[in-house]
Amino acid sequence: MTQEKNSKAICNVPAHKLSFKPLSKEEMQKELNDRMDNINTEFRKGFEFIQSHPKSVTVFGSARFPEDHHDYKKARSVAGRISKELGYAIITGGGPGIMEAANRGAFENDGISLGLTIELPSEQRVNPYITDHIGFHYFFSRKVALSFSAEAYIYFPGGFGTLDELFEILTLIQTGKIDGAPPVILVGKDYWEPLDSYMKDMLLEKHEAIDECDLNLYTITDDEDEILEIVKNAPVRY
Repeated sequence: MTQEKNSKAICNVPAHKLSFKPLSKEEMQKELNDRMDNINTEFRKGFEFIQSHPKSVTVFGSARFPEDHHDYKKARSVAGRISKELGYAIITGGGPGIMEAANRGAFENDGISLGLTIELPSEQRVNPYITDHIGFHYFFSRKVALSFSAEAYIYFPGGFGTLDELFEILTLIQTGKIDGAPPVILVGKDYWEPLDSYMKDMLLEKHEAIDECDLNLYTITDDEDEILEIVKNAPVRY
C-alpha cells in the first residue's frame, strides 16, 4: 500500500502523523526527557484539580451526539438531577456530545461542572457549560485524572474512546487497583445489552476469560431514579 493510499484509509489522522523520520540517540533522549517532564506536570495539575472538588461523578460518552439526540437529552437530565438532588460535581472530558450534555445538566442546576479536555486534531472543543476545566495532551494522564476519586462512573453510548475508558475502569476495579469498587452505570440498554451478552457468551462461557462475578462490576439501566439511588449509596472515597 502506498503512503498516499494509507493516508486516505485512516480517518482524521494528519498526513504528517503517518510518516516519520527516525530519531538519533541524542534526539530520542531529549524527547524522552521532555515527555517525562510534561507527563509529570499533567499528573500533578490533574490531581490537584480533581482533589479540589470532592464528591464527584464522572460521565463518559460519544462526542458526536447533537442536542436533539435521545442520549444527549438523557445525559443532560441525569447529570442535572445528580447535581441538584445529590450535590455532586459532574466531571467529563469537557467536549461536545454526551460530555456537553452532562456538563449542561449540572450547569443549568447551578452545580459544579468540570471538564478535563484533550488536544485532538478534530471533534474536541471545550463546551460552554463548564465552570472550570483543565487541558491535557496525553490521553492516559487524562484518563487517570477522570478516574481519580470519583464516587461513580456513568457511561452513555460512545465509540472507541468510550469503550476504552469503560474497560480500563472495569479492569482497575476487577484487579483492586481502585479502592472501594465504585459503581459503574451503563445507560442505554439498546447499546449496552448486546455488549453484555457478548461478554457472557464469549468471555465467560465460551472462553472462560472472566469470572461470573466480574459481570457484577457494572449495572445496565435507563431508570433515572435507580441511577440516583446507586450514586447516593456509593461511599465517598476520599
